[in-house]
Amino acid sequence: MEYLHYVLGICVAYIDDPPKSMPNYIHARYRFQKVTLDGKAAVFLYPKTELDAASAVKKHVDRVQRTEGVPVVIVPTQLTYREKEYLLRDHIPFIVEGRQIYLPFLAVYLQERGDGERQGTEVMLPSAQLLLLSYIYQGCGELLTSEASCQLSLTPTSISRASRQLEDMGLIRTEKRGVQKVIFSEKTPENLFRDAKKFLCNPVKRKIYVPKVKIKQKLPISGYSALAEYSMLNPPVVESFATDSVAMWDSVASKKLYDSDDQCAVELWRYDPNRLAEGGAVDRLSLALALRDERDERIEEAIEEMLAGVWKDIHGKRD
Repeated sequence: MEYLHYVLGICVAYIDDPPKSMPNYIHARYRFQKVTLDGKAAVFLYPKTELDAASAVKKHVDRVQRTEGVPVVIVPTQLTYREKEYLLRDHIPFIVEGRQIYLPFLAVYLQERGDGERQGTEVMLPSAQLLLLSYIYQGCGELLTSEASCQLSLTPTSISRASRQLEDMGLIRTEKRGVQKVIFSEKTPENLFRDAKKFLCNPVKRKIYVPKVKIKQKLPISGYSALAEYSMLNPPVVESFATDSVAMWDSVASKKLYDSDDQCAVELWRYDPNRLAEGGAVDRLSLALALRDERDERIEEAIEEMLAGVWKDIHGKRD
């Protein structure tokens, strides 16, 4: 579940182990999945239909918890305000991906949005951000979700979840055509990017510094290094790269820069920067999001110059 990892940094591992003996009424209502959350065992219950009454759901959860001996989490596709309130009242853990997380056994409660109410800005999934940016680069025409899955090397399930979230946010529309699902929008690429900004996240989770000699693979340049490629900005002294995994440098990385001649910066991204990379650099829209909090006038001007190039290139492809 990338939502938990993205929002809270919780690592979710799925365990291929069938549940212990359960009554038929439990099997008829839920799909089981044993998991660990940062190493803590739990069971996810995915409702097959709408949730039952509050008293019934509580009995179901208690029954599974007694049998399995671990916390039980309800994972519905959506929750009404009333359903959310009774789950909270009865202290029943739940996750609505992209919207809400209530895990009292981990002391976690994050509320983004409940159906019929809005409590804040919804968190966009990394897969949804990848899909949206890719769609913008392609000019906001019609796009088959099957094509997007191949282009971005994402599973059909991830693309389906991502497109559903984007549609819920009012950013795109989808339509079934036979067995195919099509994404489309009446918005221009510039307007879609502008409207999505309140949902779009900084792709950079954190930055480390690594000895240059330890960078063995080809990584896309990022940060000011990439901005210098896309604008008239001078290249920085310390070169910066992007990746979606930094575990290989755990033993040699530092959080601070100690030697600009010996070290380079490596950014840990929420999604694989290679999926949208352009000619050896991270893509321009992701880079703009990574640098949007910069208040240096030179940087702001360089970002504007870069984005102007994005819209020019997109319109050139469409003409």
